[in-house]
Amino acid sequence: MGKHRIKPNYRRRVLRLPDLDHCKLAVLNSLGSPASRCVYEYAIEQFISWYCSEPRLAVNRIVVARYRMHLESRGLAANTINQQLAAVRRLAHEAADSGLLSPELAAGISRVKGVKQLGFRSGNWLSAEQSSEVLKHAGGDTMRAKRDYAMLAMLFGCGFRRSELVGLELDDIQMRQGHWAVVDLIGKGGHIRTVPIPNWVKAARSLDTSRWGL
Repeated sequence: MGKHRIKPNYRRRVLRLPDLDHCKLAVLNSLGSPASRCVYEYAIEQFISWYCSEPRLAVNRIVVARYRMHLESRGLAANTINQQLAAVRRLAHEAADSGLLSPELAAGISRVKGVKQLGFRSGNWLSAEQSSEVLKHAGGDTMRAKRDYAMLAMLFGCGFRRSELVGLELDDIQMRQGHWAVVDLIGKGGHIRTVPIPNWVKAARSLDTSRWGL
């Protein structure tokens, strides 16, 4: 079933709540990843809430730039602000595709620059020694301890995302050219890759007979 088309009205500058809801739904339907849909839905709802609280703002580049200033005033991280702006740009393009906004206005909104991210991305990055310490404390004789140890080994040794790890099936793990690997893993954005399994991770996995024992 194709996308619902609305008769273009390029003189329109102010989008009403039903228009915004229509465009939000179109954006969410275009995303394949449930995680991406969740992130975009929250970001778009934040913009709609701000937009509807202002007195009859036109939807254009200046308004989106004002929204960026609003996000900065909240002290949000650069990555968070840029993620929210990406959702607004997507919303504007869907509005243009639906005939609710002129392509020129949507193109202007797409030119609103994000916030520069200074320095390195902050976070808790474990060193090899710290990872070993985590694994040491995860050891044990119970089935739960063995499972936890195997899962942590897969995360540290193979670089899996959490969603990729819990989604693994036995058939995904194969022997290729004398080495164990997770073959044709579908990751974020639908990208497919093959991930080699180090020998020490394979040894840790063999402890977990509840799911992946080979």
